[in-house]
Amino acid sequence: MKVPAPERDPGLQPERTRLAWRRTTLSITVAAVLAAKTALHDRTAAGFTAVTLCGLFWLGFLALAHLRIRALATTQTGLAPRLRTRHAAAATLCTAALAVCAVALVF
Repeated sequence: MKVPAPERDPGLQPERTRLAWRRTTLSITVAAVLAAKTALHDRTAAGFTAVTLCGLFWLGFLALAHLRIRALATTQTGLAPRLRTRHAAAATLCTAALAVCAVALVF
């Protein structure tokens, strides 16, 4: 006789994941704002180019985070849908590129 496996109780895991995405979005927003402040203070062409790139990467990450937060909020089963590999790669690329642009503005 086969005993059925108990149903998984996700608890607060989807909520914690949503909060983590929001927290990361806030951190990236702060980095982008500080980059813009630095570029406006220095007033160089390279600085304006870097802050433009920062803004584009910020918008890309914001769009990805919004998609993920919405997917987590609309789950009916309590199980979070899997993060697609291309979305994870794009979020990582946006974060790393924003960091590179911010470092370029500092130096």
